[in-house]
Amino acid sequence: MAVTIHLEVGREQTAFNLKRWAEILHSPELAKLPYRIETDRHGHILMSPPPALPHGEKQATIASLFKELLPDGRTFTECPISTSDGVKATDVAWLSAARSNEADAQTCLSRAPDICVEILSPSNTAREIEEKIALYFESGASEVWVCQQNGALLFHSPDGLRQMSRICRHFPTKL
Repeated sequence: MAVTIHLEVGREQTAFNLKRWAEILHSPELAKLPYRIETDRHGHILMSPPPALPHGEKQATIASLFKELLPDGRTFTECPISTSDGVKATDVAWLSAARSNEADAQTCLSRAPDICVEILSPSNTAREIEEKIALYFESGASEVWVCQQNGALLFHSPDGLRQMSRICRHFPTKL
């Protein structure tokens, strides 16, 4: 039997997510954990193991290319974003210069960056990534990229899959 969950999008969920994220960041016990932390829409903590070295290398390469090819914006790794399903941390994010001040005042972005990048790990499921793509677009992302384990990049826009990024046309399609 399939179950449909309707997630609330709005100020109330965002305010809850930001408050809960601040609590998590100020917890000395959680700060000691070596895990990646996200939350669900109820504020429950979701932990996953730290990524392996190839994941981190792809993350560093993408961040470096953003800084080179899109120097007017800001680049983040492990960027926390408030979504209708809690706080999700995208592997790499790029925020346009026009929105850069949003990152100065927050510990968690209340609106998704212009570009969100997910780097696939062996433990990721297709459904999990599809959900994150939908959540990032719902939260205001212009593009969501998925870096496959072989380094190939898939560029998603709200209109569907594209051959290249509209925001960063010179970004390679494979790392």
